[in-house]
Amino acid sequence: MDMRSLHLAGAPPSGSNADVSVLYDINGVADSTPPWFDRGAAFLGEYGLIGMLGVLLVVCWWRVRRRPGAVPAVAALLWGPLAAALALLANMPIRAIVERPRPFREHEGLEVLLPGTTGYSFVSDHTSVAMALAVGIFMASKRYGLAALALALLEALSRVYLGVHYPSDVVGGIALGTSVALLLAPAATAGLMPLVRRAPEWLVGDPEASEDGTERDPAAVPAPRTEPLERGGGGGRDGDELAA
Repeated sequence: MDMRSLHLAGAPPSGSNADVSVLYDINGVADSTPPWFDRGAAFLGEYGLIGMLGVLLVVCWWRVRRRPGAVPAVAALLWGPLAAALALLANMPIRAIVERPRPFREHEGLEVLLPGTTGYSFVSDHTSVAMALAVGIFMASKRYGLAALALALLEALSRVYLGVHYPSDVVGGIALGTSVALLLAPAATAGLMPLVRRAPEWLVGDPEASEDGTERDPAAVPAPRTEPLERGGGGGRDGDELAA
């Protein structure tokens, strides 16, 4: 069935509600996109971008596990999925309290590209998970973390484009995922690092290596200093005697 058959007749509101107005602006792009693009966007928004974050996390682990100081980085990468799970748990009472319906249930004229989506709208689970994973990756590697944050923001945008969330839903998801990952990170990584140090070497490299994140160059180690031996006992007396 063509997803465009789910298009609901009607005109968008005048725009007095900024949240709804931005929703129509972003979702309205689907009016001019081909069906294959919408199917691809639906897959990415529902599964693909989260999966890409998972792959990026594994790639990041593979690159950082052998470097000196890998223990904190690997602990941060382990914390990312745990933070995502905690964000999902934290969102359960939030959704139950707010009870915000999906936008397509209250507003006409939306392109609903994920038919059958159920549950409440605030906050976005997908966005919360994506941001928690991205923060964990960023804590381990800024280079990979920037790519992860871009994927997480794209996940947030896709949920609005698909017509299943308000913009404020994904903003709340960004805040929830980020706050859980950052606020609990010190205690979580402190608890994970002893486990990482006892992990097999293939997981974390040499846990006894320096944890400052920099490689030590043996050539840069200064040679031990030796004090010149004094000849004779009276300072320059030997020299004076030779001159005489």
